[in-house]
Amino acid sequence: MNIGQSFKMAFKSIFTNKVRSILTMLGIIIGVAAVIIMVSIVEGSNKQIRDYYESMGTNKINVYAYKWSGEDVTDELYEYCLSLDELVLGVTPNAYYWGGSIRYKTVSTDKMEYGGPQVYMGSDQFSLCNNFEIEIGRDISYLDVKNYNQVIVLGARLKEFLFPYRDPIGEVVTIGEYPFTVIGVYEAKDPNSTWSMDNMAVVPYTMVRLLNKTNRIEEFVVKARSKKDTTEAITRLTGFLSGLIDENSGYFSVNSQNQWMEQDEKATRIMSLVLGGIAGISLLVGGIGIMNIMLVTVKERTREIGIRKAIGGSRKSIIIQFLIESSVICAIGGILGVTVGYLGTLVAGKLIMDIVLTPSVTMTIGAVAFSVVLGIGFGMYPAIKASGLQPVEALRAE
Repeated sequence: MNIGQSFKMAFKSIFTNKVRSILTMLGIIIGVAAVIIMVSIVEGSNKQIRDYYESMGTNKINVYAYKWSGEDVTDELYEYCLSLDELVLGVTPNAYYWGGSIRYKTVSTDKMEYGGPQVYMGSDQFSLCNNFEIEIGRDISYLDVKNYNQVIVLGARLKEFLFPYRDPIGEVVTIGEYPFTVIGVYEAKDPNSTWSMDNMAVVPYTMVRLLNKTNRIEEFVVKARSKKDTTEAITRLTGFLSGLIDENSGYFSVNSQNQWMEQDEKATRIMSLVLGGIAGISLLVGGIGIMNIMLVTVKERTREIGIRKAIGGSRKSIIIQFLIESSVICAIGGILGVTVGYLGTLVAGKLIMDIVLTPSVTMTIGAVAFSVVLGIGFGMYPAIKASGLQPVEALRAE
């Protein structure tokens, strides 16, 4: 019997016993669908994490440094980062003002949902270090910082709240009791988030004394040139700050968002393996079901096997026939499982993450291929058992 005939017999057997075949495939369908849905959700979550970190800016180094005496370290840190131009693209203070609302005429951020905006105080390199782009107007300049200019750049959501349907450039807003001229608006970075990065504003860091009543700045952001340079820059900055601040004179920390991103990706990879393993149990159960039904098939077709062996049929041909049958059942189950998995992934992506989520092509092909391998693996024992039947005993079977 050739391969073509074996496939014809396999499909004939499946369609002759439709209900039994569907019930046999059910374990494979559920297992494949479960693996695809769970792994796709984890991969989608991982992509959202990567996109979030990338929107915030990759290769960012967060530096926290202060002295017990209250002495400011901004100038020393700034000069040192400039000396690392082969590793560092920019550096900016990352001070905050939480003291009050931003007002424009009768409109106040006190009425904003989830509270007012976060006002940052940074240098002319704030946008570079934090991955912001100007949409209209201009960014904070070196002269704005040097000359203590009371200017402000608005986040996209804050602009829409204070200046809906109008150009804010040149208008004056009030922070606390101090006037600031709007010089620019950033492009939207996080428009769908409740606690959006777009709900912020930036003023020159030299306004820290005006707004916070102190010259002390403790937080900084350093932008490295690449992922590799980030590691080297962290080492250099740690060495520099350890010479500037010891445990008796103050405290400092240096870390990168790349580290947090790698940790999050590692956690999601582990979760993917765990969830995939749990879903894979369904495939194991489905494989056992395949073995069981193939053993039943061998029992039902004992006389047929005896006749084939009596007229010269080889053990190899019988093994191949039964392996093809089990593989076809698993392949059809795998294809149906992929279909259910695709639909389930689309629904889960919309309900859980509110995005259009689809499984990867590699995972889809791998799921079908694994189903075929599963059919071969669990069909091997019944096939060997069938090929080992003695013709005389097999012909006596009813």
